[in-house]
Amino acid sequence: MSVSVRQHNDVTILDVKGKVTLGTGDIALRDAVQSAVNSGATKVVINMSGVSTIDSSGVGELVSAYTSAANRNVKLKLANLPAKITDVLTITQLITVFDVYDSEEEAVRAF
Repeated sequence: MSVSVRQHNDVTILDVKGKVTLGTGDIALRDAVQSAVNSGATKVVINMSGVSTIDSSGVGELVSAYTSAANRNVKLKLANLPAKITDVLTITQLITVFDVYDSEEEAVRAF
Protein backbone atom coordinates (compact mmCIF):
# COMPACT_ATOMS: atom_id res chain seq x y z
CA MET A 1 0.00 0.00 0.00
CA SER A 2 1.14 3.54 -0.64
CA VAL A 3 -0.02 6.99 0.39
CA SER A 4 0.88 10.13 -1.51
CA VAL A 5 0.24 13.58 -0.10
CA ARG A 6 -0.71 16.73 -1.97
CA GLN A 7 -2.24 20.11 -1.22
CA HIS A 8 -5.30 21.79 -2.71
CA ASN A 9 -5.27 25.29 -1.24
CA ASP A 10 -5.58 24.69 2.53
CA VAL A 11 -6.73 21.06 2.21
CA THR A 12 -4.31 18.16 2.58
CA ILE A 13 -5.25 15.25 0.33
CA LEU A 14 -4.00 11.74 1.06
CA ASP A 15 -4.22 9.47 -1.99
CA VAL A 16 -4.34 5.90 -0.73
CA LYS A 17 -3.57 3.04 -3.12
CA GLY A 18 -3.51 -0.72 -2.57
CA LYS A 19 -4.64 -2.86 0.34
CA VAL A 20 -5.40 -1.27 3.71
CA THR A 21 -4.84 -4.44 5.70
CA LEU A 22 -3.04 -5.71 8.78
CA GLY A 23 0.68 -5.13 8.59
CA THR A 24 2.00 -2.45 6.31
CA GLY A 25 -1.29 -1.04 5.02
CA ASP A 26 -2.79 0.02 8.30
CA ILE A 27 0.55 1.40 9.56
CA ALA A 28 1.10 3.41 6.38
CA LEU A 29 -2.35 4.98 6.70
CA ARG A 30 -1.76 5.80 10.38
CA ASP A 31 1.63 7.34 9.64
CA ALA A 32 0.27 9.44 6.76
CA VAL A 33 -2.60 10.87 8.81
CA GLN A 34 -0.37 11.55 11.83
CA SER A 35 2.23 13.21 9.63
CA ALA A 36 -0.38 15.47 8.04
CA VAL A 37 -1.85 16.44 11.41
CA ASN A 38 1.60 16.98 12.96
CA SER A 39 2.51 19.21 10.00
CA GLY A 40 -0.35 21.54 10.90
CA ALA A 41 -3.06 20.33 8.52
CA THR A 42 -6.54 21.28 9.71
CA LYS A 43 -8.50 19.90 6.74
CA VAL A 44 -7.73 16.40 5.48
CA VAL A 45 -9.35 14.36 2.72
CA ILE A 46 -8.51 10.67 2.42
CA ASN A 47 -9.01 9.80 -1.25
CA MET A 48 -9.67 6.06 -1.32
CA SER A 49 -10.24 5.60 -5.05
CA GLY A 50 -7.13 3.43 -5.33
CA VAL A 51 -7.94 1.11 -2.42
CA SER A 52 -8.60 -2.46 -3.51
CA THR A 53 -9.16 -4.13 -0.12
CA ILE A 54 -9.73 -3.15 3.48
CA ASP A 55 -9.83 -5.46 6.49
CA SER A 56 -10.77 -4.93 10.13
CA SER A 57 -7.34 -3.44 10.89
CA GLY A 58 -7.79 -0.94 8.07
CA VAL A 59 -11.25 -0.02 9.32
CA GLY A 60 -9.78 0.36 12.80
CA GLU A 61 -7.14 2.72 11.45
CA LEU A 62 -9.80 4.84 9.75
CA VAL A 63 -11.65 5.10 13.07
CA SER A 64 -8.40 5.90 14.87
CA ALA A 65 -7.51 8.55 12.27
CA TYR A 66 -10.95 10.13 12.63
CA THR A 67 -10.72 10.15 16.43
CA SER A 68 -7.19 11.54 16.64
CA ALA A 69 -8.02 14.19 14.03
CA ALA A 70 -11.18 15.24 15.87
CA ASN A 71 -9.28 15.45 19.16
CA ARG A 72 -6.92 17.96 17.53
CA ASN A 73 -9.70 19.98 15.84
CA VAL A 74 -8.79 18.62 12.41
CA LYS A 75 -11.64 17.98 9.98
CA LEU A 76 -11.27 14.63 8.18
CA LYS A 77 -13.35 13.49 5.21
CA LEU A 78 -13.36 10.36 3.05
CA ALA A 79 -13.76 10.52 -0.72
CA ASN A 80 -14.12 8.10 -3.64
CA LEU A 81 -14.90 5.00 -1.63
CA PRO A 82 -15.01 1.85 -3.77
CA ALA A 83 -18.25 -0.16 -3.44
CA LYS A 84 -16.58 -2.86 -1.29
CA ILE A 85 -15.42 -0.30 1.26
CA THR A 86 -18.78 1.45 1.28
CA ASP A 87 -20.36 -1.95 2.01
CA VAL A 88 -17.96 -2.62 4.92
CA LEU A 89 -18.60 0.81 6.45
CA THR A 90 -22.35 0.40 5.97
CA ILE A 91 -22.44 -3.05 7.60
CA THR A 92 -20.43 -1.78 10.57
CA GLN A 93 -22.59 1.37 10.68
CA LEU A 94 -19.43 3.49 10.54
CA ILE A 95 -20.70 5.15 7.37
CA THR A 96 -22.69 7.43 9.69
CA VAL A 97 -19.56 8.43 11.63
CA PHE A 98 -17.46 9.60 8.69
CA ASP A 99 -18.08 12.49 6.33
CA VAL A 100 -18.16 10.55 3.04
CA TYR A 101 -18.22 12.12 -0.41
CA ASP A 102 -18.52 10.64 -3.89
CA SER A 103 -15.70 12.77 -5.24
CA GLU A 104 -12.62 14.56 -4.01
CA GLU A 105 -13.99 17.85 -5.33
CA GLU A 106 -17.16 17.51 -3.24
CA ALA A 107 -15.13 16.71 -0.13
CA VAL A 108 -12.88 19.75 -0.63
CA ARG A 109 -15.86 22.06 -1.22
CA ALA A 110 -17.57 20.74 1.94
CA PHE A 111 -14.99 22.31 4.28
